[in-house]
Amino acid sequence: MQVDREERLDDCEFVPTDHWDERPQWAQPELIVVHCISLPEGVYGTGAPRRLFCGELDVTEHETFADLEGLRVSPHVLIDRDGTVQQMVSFDKRAWHAGVSAWCGRPGCNDYSIGIELEGDVASPFADAQYQSLAAVVSALLGKYQALSRTAIVGHNEIAPGRKEDPGLHFEWRRLYEMLDFAP
Repeated sequence: MQVDREERLDDCEFVPTDHWDERPQWAQPELIVVHCISLPEGVYGTGAPRRLFCGELDVTEHETFADLEGLRVSPHVLIDRDGTVQQMVSFDKRAWHAGVSAWCGRPGCNDYSIGIELEGDVASPFADAQYQSLAAVVSALLGKYQALSRTAIVGHNEIAPGRKEDPGLHFEWRRLYEMLDFAP
């Protein structure tokens, strides 16, 4: 897997969304943010996260979706439980995944980050196939963007403490680092 000239992964489906805008002129990818999502919470394989990110979610599908009405969010990449990778926003564009956030004292993480959503929740382990796909995506990103490094891979909880918990305690950071050949 590599990042091509269009700032897209060459080995996955591109699922375009309107939930993005241009990065500031000075901005480049310097941070990778790992998230997780399931809709409804703890239920997988519904396709609802993809529909949310594409602005196609019917909020009447489930009683817990009511607060999602009008929400405009998107990651750059979504990884399903089976490891399927879907890219929704080109990496040179600003996806809307981080919200109010700061990293190393710098606010506005959407400006300079790449958001990767794993289908999952903070209360459950992630699938083996997801780690394999995540490692492949992160490797491709590290190979493309010189400003990215091992220390620039964080959870949503790290850039929005007190507001976000994902990817949660079940996310195996050591496992990801070992797959990337990083010493934990």
